[in-house]
Amino acid sequence: MVAPPARDVVTVPSRQGLEAVDLLRLSTGVGPVFHDRVGDSLAFLVPPGTADGWDLPGSQCHRTGGGPTPCGSGWLVPPRAGAAVTDPAELREALGTAARTIELVDGFAQPPAS
Repeated sequence: MVAPPARDVVTVPSRQGLEAVDLLRLSTGVGPVFHDRVGDSLAFLVPPGTADGWDLPGSQCHRTGGGPTPCGSGWLVPPRAGAAVTDPAELREALGTAARTIELVDGFAQPPAS
C-alpha cells in the first residue's frame, strides 16, 4: 500500500473559506478542501513547503504527513485521482478577496452610527 503524499494544510474560518472556494472555482480551480464542522473551519490542501513561508493573518498553515482527515470533518471538495492541490499564491489572493468581501458586506449590514 502506498502512503498518501505529504502536503501542507491551510486552515481558515468557514465563512472566509467558502468565499475563497467559490472564487477559486470560478478562476484557477481548487484542490481538495475539507470542512471541520467541530472547529467551523475549512482546510485547503497545498503543496509541501507552503507552511515555511505562510504568514496570512487569520489563517494557519501546518505540515502534515499525508494522514487521514481529522474526525468531525467531511470533504467539501473531495480529492480526485491525480488532482492537484490548491496553488498557495492563488489561495492567498482568494482569501484576501474573501476577507475584503466579508468586511464590506458586514459593513453594509451594520446600522449607521448616530
